[in-house]
Amino acid sequence: MPLPNEYNLRITMGGLKKVNVVRRNIMRSLTRNIGVTNLEKDFKLKEKPEIKRILIIRPNKRLGNLLLITPLLQEVNEAFPDCKIDIFVRGGLAPILFENYSNVDRIIKLPGKPFKELIKYSLAWLSVKKKRYDMVINVVNSSSSGRLSTKFATAKFKHFGDVSDKIKEMYTDSNHMAKYPVYNFRYFLSKLGYEKNDTPVPPLNLRLSDKELEQGKQIVKDIVKNDKKTIAIFTFATGDKCYKPEWWNPFYERLQSEYANDYNIIEILPVENVSQIDFKAPTYYSKEIREIGGVMAACEVFIGADSGMMHLAAASLVPTIGLFSYTNPATYGPYNKGSESINTNNTTMDSWIESINKALKA
Repeated sequence: MPLPNEYNLRITMGGLKKVNVVRRNIMRSLTRNIGVTNLEKDFKLKEKPEIKRILIIRPNKRLGNLLLITPLLQEVNEAFPDCKIDIFVRGGLAPILFENYSNVDRIIKLPGKPFKELIKYSLAWLSVKKKRYDMVINVVNSSSSGRLSTKFATAKFKHFGDVSDKIKEMYTDSNHMAKYPVYNFRYFLSKLGYEKNDTPVPPLNLRLSDKELEQGKQIVKDIVKNDKKTIAIFTFATGDKCYKPEWWNPFYERLQSEYANDYNIIEILPVENVSQIDFKAPTYYSKEIREIGGVMAACEVFIGADSGMMHLAAASLVPTIGLFSYTNPATYGPYNKGSESINTNNTTMDSWIESINKALKA
């Protein structure tokens, strides 16, 4: 039986979660008609506009959500190699995640707790208004603060994140959170007179340096103390995405029986330092995002539920097996080479092993 203060904390957290849901729904309903992008507009330009500075807007602080904009950063760089990009985000992760993106010029950071840091919050919004951009891109159309800041910014061309019906018809994967901003950007450019681009959308990419990759290999070697290849698992996730120990323990036993002879299996721990398999596997723990990415990159495959760490694995370019039971894999699934999303609600453990074997061969 939980202690009274634990019980009260759960009630409080549950209440706060409901309040936040209601608040977001109200804000979305109030802002959904702000700055609707007319994607079928004919700009009737005499020549293609020169794009030298772009503002990308994603006022979010979560690891996965920030990594999901790396395909767009790559796409902008490919289209305009000399273009400078400013990014409007929340929290302090972005400078770490984008440090090897040389085209990122300035990161405008909203504080994580705006009501406690009103001056910083106001200055960040003023920074958006202060500079003139050739283009502003709101990454997620359902973001109320994203739509407001896009409206607030000064730019020749603005895209509020709306997805054209034509994009949905052309691309079956246009619901993916990393892909549809790229499709939007390409479609918008075609309206401005630029040539259509139909190449595959770039994968998430942390752009780990050679030094970081070598460090990751050394860390893994220090953990396993042998020359066998390594499989990484991550047993945690937030909220309903987290699989319980009753699910993970039988799966871990199966992984052991299938792979222990030829592979090491290590568990990458979350910042909460908890394990759904009660620390049965050798573990790795760090709060350094890029170091964690280097460790993931040193492994043959990563297995974990939909989470920021799953996106970090994909961005580290390791074949990633994403486990989904609550969220939609078509929206959040890993898609880098060798990766696969598994809906564990309607598949068997035998099929999961087949997917892992395919990833190992990749």
